[in-house]
Amino acid sequence: MAGHSKWANTKHRKDRSDRKKGKIFSRVTKEIISAVRQAGSDPKTNTKLRTALQKAKDANMPNENVERNIKKASSAGQQDYVEMMYELYGHGGVGILAEIMTDNKNRIASEMHIATKEHGGNVAKQGAVSHNFDRKGEFILPITSMPEDALFFLVTEAGAEDLLIEEDSYVIRTTLEAFSRVKEALENASLRCESAKLVMVPRDLVEVSDEVADRNIELIEYLEDLEDVDVVYHNMKLYQT
Repeated sequence: MAGHSKWANTKHRKDRSDRKKGKIFSRVTKEIISAVRQAGSDPKTNTKLRTALQKAKDANMPNENVERNIKKASSAGQQDYVEMMYELYGHGGVGILAEIMTDNKNRIASEMHIATKEHGGNVAKQGAVSHNFDRKGEFILPITSMPEDALFFLVTEAGAEDLLIEEDSYVIRTTLEAFSRVKEALENASLRCESAKLVMVPRDLVEVSDEVADRNIELIEYLEDLEDVDVVYHNMKLYQT
């Protein structure tokens, strides 16, 4: 059983990485539409749209996609999107956060009900789970970008809290206050990030049995596959290979 759970955890980490990449275009599309709906299609006067367009550029979204989304946002039938955070209790005391951007609150509420009915767990009250997480800045760079020692010096001088290595990437964590400074330091060093965003980082990890870990992974992956869910965070300790 332990061997199976270790394989499931490893597969989950890889699948999760693939899901995140697939969700980027969807999230940027929603942000472009929302920004245009709220403040018009001119990025010179619309700060949110300007930010969304930069995200689209960073994600290598084709220009024709960007233009199509701007036009779509201006159509009379297009609904605006709202951002939400669903908090859930998983199995074995594991906390789960689902970041959502949706144009239909009733739909996502129904989908969350189905998720917990089919895979266990339950929806928690606002703040019940999120108080165990901190909002942090996160930058992901290819491990070939720069030698580790040089990158560590660069980002810590700018105020980064930590530099981690996860598979083939560097992961830089910062406070909210230091996010812009670290971003500027990376740009000045001509280092291109695969991702630069704010994330929820658990304060402590929860260890669970192999069986409980597998049940949580099933719930988390179900949530990650929902169209309106952009990213899912949890505080379950995963096996390392």
